Amino acid sequence: MKRIHFTVEDLARTRVATTIGVAAETFDSVRLLKDRDASFVFRRWRVAVHGRLGEQASPLAALMPTRGPLIDAMSLMGDTASVDEAVDNLMAAPRALMRLELENLAFHPTHRSWARNLMDGDREARCQVATALRACHSVTVAPYWSKVRSHLSEVRHAFVSTMADGGVEQLFTTLCGPLVRWRPPVLEVAHRHDADIHLNGRGLVIAPTMFSAPQIELLSPPLDPARAPTLAVPTLSGTSLDTALWEGVDQSTAQSLDDLLGRTRAAVLRTAVGGCSTTELARRLNISPATASHHTTVLRNAHLITTRREGKAVLHTLTSLGIALLEQRYPFV
Repeated sequence: MKRIHFTVEDLARTRVATTIGVAAETFDSVRLLKDRDASFVFRRWRVAVHGRLGEQASPLAALMPTRGPLIDAMSLMGDTASVDEAVDNLMAAPRALMRLELENLAFHPTHRSWARNLMDGDREARCQVATALRACHSVTVAPYWSKVRSHLSEVRHAFVSTMADGGVEQLFTTLCGPLVRWRPPVLEVAHRHDADIHLNGRGLVIAPTMFSAPQIELLSPPLDPARAPTLAVPTLSGTSLDTALWEGVDQSTAQSLDDLLGRTRAAVLRTAVGGCSTTELARRLNISPATASHHTTVLRNAHLITTRREGKAVLHTLTSLGIALLEQRYPFV
């Protein structure tokens, strides 16, 4: 049991996010494949991806010991929805952070030398993890990310609506029972480890997850103790999930979208599913920034994407119409 202690300031600073990030979801998806007792709702997904990873997943699997603590991929790679940004964060992560995340993992003896290199800042070892992350993401998450992202957004919207109607305490009362129990001013979370966590005015971030095991995790950035921790809440249970969630985009759908928008513009739309900057679009699609900007302008004018500024960059994300078009929910595709 983990007991999270709130003050008035903590309640006021509690907020909800859409995702723990594509890197953490990818790690969780690989871990889920190793879990023979995984929930029935993942069966169709497991059948679709089973046997497609092979040795390319080895560096990620090495970071997932069968016992003891687990790596916090969100702390290492951020909560970004872009796998490219996650890889950039991994490669730039401070050595001290890498050591904090890895030093207590119970590595298999065959992986200990490699793990020491990774903790010591060896670039080749980091590149191996980055390559494995991309490879696993492309198989276990990317084909389903549009619908996963939509599902997580709907859950977040439900969290926000609950808070709007009854405040933070109403959200706590209805959050992921029976794994969570609100006993003011303490939020009790079922967990294999016993601990008392005092937020001390930092507040709490609540984020829905897709591929996590049926256990809530509290993620705290070890090098930034003043930052609010994140409560990662699993959203899938039982057998009520619409199995259409695990339907990837087939080739006929992809071709019809290319025919409608043009191959490059359709690729821009697909790439922007999880949120993407103009520079990143250009890099990932191997086109010039000017070309990427032109296509995003056309898609924005057609109300298929929306654009907002984040610092010096702009972030493009799909609108509900863009998602519907991508998922072939309109007859003209």
